[in-house]
Amino acid sequence: MRMGTRMLLVSALAALFCQAWSPAESHITEVELHPRLLHPWRNQGKGVVRVKRDWIIPPIRVLENSKQVPEDLVQIKSDKTFSGEVIYKLEGPGVDLDPKNLFEIDDKTGIIRSKRPLDREKHNSFTLKAFALSPSGERLENPTTIEIVVLDQNDNRPAFTQSQFVGTVPEFSIPGTSVMSVSAVDVDDPMTDNAALSYSIVGQESIPANAVTKTMFGINNQTGAIYTRDVGLDREVVKGFRLKLQVADMGGMGLTSEGLAVIHVSDINNHAPQFSPASYHVSAQENGFNYEIGRVNVTDRDDPGTGNWEARYSISNDPDHNFAIRTDPATNQGVLTVVKPLDYETQKEHLLTLSVENVLPLSNKAPNLPPSTAKLLVTVVNRNERPYFSEDPIKFEVPESVLPSTILTRIAASDPDNFELRYEISKDPEMWLEIDEETGVIRARRTFNMRSPYVRNNIYQAVVKVTDGGGLSTTATLAMRLRETNDFPPQLFPLSGSVCRHVTSSTPGLYLTAVDEDRPPHAAPFFFKIADDNMLANWTVNPINDTHAVLLPSAELGPGEYAVTVLVKDAGSPPLSSYSQVNITVCLCDSHGDCKSEVGAFLGSSVGISFIALMIIMACVGLLLLLLVLAVALTTCGRRHHIKKGTGLLVGESEDDIRDNVFNYDEQGGGEEDENAFNIDLLWNPHDAPSTPRSFYPGSGVPRGKQPLRRDAPHNLPSPTYPRRPPADPTDIEDYINDGLEAADNDPNVPPYDTALIYDYEGDGSVAGSLSSIASGSSDGDQDYDYLNDWGPRFQKLANMYGTC
Repeated sequence: MRMGTRMLLVSALAALFCQAWSPAESHITEVELHPRLLHPWRNQGKGVVRVKRDWIIPPIRVLENSKQVPEDLVQIKSDKTFSGEVIYKLEGPGVDLDPKNLFEIDDKTGIIRSKRPLDREKHNSFTLKAFALSPSGERLENPTTIEIVVLDQNDNRPAFTQSQFVGTVPEFSIPGTSVMSVSAVDVDDPMTDNAALSYSIVGQESIPANAVTKTMFGINNQTGAIYTRDVGLDREVVKGFRLKLQVADMGGMGLTSEGLAVIHVSDINNHAPQFSPASYHVSAQENGFNYEIGRVNVTDRDDPGTGNWEARYSISNDPDHNFAIRTDPATNQGVLTVVKPLDYETQKEHLLTLSVENVLPLSNKAPNLPPSTAKLLVTVVNRNERPYFSEDPIKFEVPESVLPSTILTRIAASDPDNFELRYEISKDPEMWLEIDEETGVIRARRTFNMRSPYVRNNIYQAVVKVTDGGGLSTTATLAMRLRETNDFPPQLFPLSGSVCRHVTSSTPGLYLTAVDEDRPPHAAPFFFKIADDNMLANWTVNPINDTHAVLLPSAELGPGEYAVTVLVKDAGSPPLSSYSQVNITVCLCDSHGDCKSEVGAFLGSSVGISFIALMIIMACVGLLLLLLVLAVALTTCGRRHHIKKGTGLLVGESEDDIRDNVFNYDEQGGGEEDENAFNIDLLWNPHDAPSTPRSFYPGSGVPRGKQPLRRDAPHNLPSPTYPRRPPADPTDIEDYINDGLEAADNDPNVPPYDTALIYDYEGDGSVAGSLSSIASGSSDGDQDYDYLNDWGPRFQKLANMYGTC
């Protein structure tokens, strides 16, 4: 049993060794020794067929940069070769994919070989697929994956990651102080010694050259960390180092490359600044400030431009803080300035003590010395100074009623150089002031006015200027406060009005108002009083507030005009007063407090009630009389049966009025109902027509005395004079009527030519009887009207009417 186990293990190890040594041969053996190939009859006649395993080919290792190309790598073989012809195909990167044409397969034998040398740095492995196909292209086997691994060779040198490495190390650093690290890369396989790097320093050069000759730095050969090995790094001696570096693969035994490292020695503040020289003398003008008067110098061996070198100055022995000192960042000098004006008359010289130190604190490796100091003497140069006022603004108070030439105040100015001063008013909007140019006494030029627009809050401002003998001047503001005085007496308003005879709460009296041009406290409150003692029995004045009072009768007064003298006094000191005569009308008032007229007053009395009733009765009587008169007038106009003597008016006592039966037969009218028929009033005697321009014909808009203009007659014919003069002889009446007919036919100023005739006119002094006889009380048979037929067809109607009676 143990012997069999040992033999089995030996056989397995031998098989693995043979497979690793010759993969192709092992694969061929495995294919050739397949049970189906060795014992094909075992599967004949059985119902269940065992499935064949896929091809399993271990990774194939190929050395890069091989010179033996083409090189057989492995051979694959399908068991389908016993049943027919098999064609082998290969696909994947290196065959038909990029990079192409690196591998190929013999389609008959299945041998895979490399065609060109491989580069592991470009492609460290390839995964291919192999196919077994029939001549017709049918796939006979499942595709087999073939892994090709490229083995690395040390064919690349290591390289530093930077062309120059830069580092810094403080001066006086102790050995072992880390300075910097360098690095390199190798593209060979990092899992092999081909990429195992080793660093070293192969050269050292100091800056400046030969300042330090001993080896000052070391390097860790595995990490590339550079560190100090020795003491003596003084920045004042050596500024830096250049180190020549080397890196090698294969742990330092392979390929090599060189690099450069520059190390700067950084400064530490181990030197304090020192004044050079230690004493200074400068001069400064008085009265000036914020200007430079001098500079001081210091030396510092530390690195310029750093905080270890930059100086910071301070000043002592300057109790008034007239001076300040700052650092010029470019030169490290101390710049001295005057920040507060100097006064030559007060102090001619200033001795200052200056001290200096670095911005950064000193290192513990610096010598323990006190801060450097220097003496600075400042001499003040005298110059003419401007005069100045003791106060600005100059405030004073004066009464507003001050008289011209009155002294208001005296201003005071001083000159540091004791020059004589000259005063003047440089701004005075109202020209109220004048000043003595030598003494500064200010007087009033003219009276003041509190209502001036330049007086604000009772303050008037002006500007005064003082000039010294050197021409320098200074101005100050005069703030003059005007004190209100009682200059104006109060005035009373209104000076006339009316009050009700019976004073009630709704009609209290006459309101009075007092107005004063003065301002408080010389105005309100006002005091009101009846000035005449004789008036006190009838009148009283009662104050309402500080500015108003009410004047009202204190006794029963009759209606009429009254004059009341009222005294009004202000609250000034001393108070001023004025007398005002108020004209008051006492009247009877209605319920609204308004005065009524005498009639209204009378009507408002108890007697007026009976009077109103009487007036109504009288109005009714008058209206009845007017209606009676109108009735009589209408009756008289309706009858019209009398003839006024000498006028020839046709009237009669008969109920039939002849004129009512005269019609226009030649008109195609609408009968008796026609409203457009001719107005028979036109048949009246022209002599009887009233001459009043405002009289109109009844029923028409035509004024009497003016004939209406015809619309059916030509208007270009001359109008005859109308009314025509009556004939003097009755025998001429025919000619008179004919003339009237012609005028009616042609005159545009008369009614229609065939109707406007005068029938009732008989003329003056005619021997013939009046036509009105037909309406007389005599018998109609006593008259002969046949002669009317001779007058023309227009009178035939009359002849027919009366001739047959």
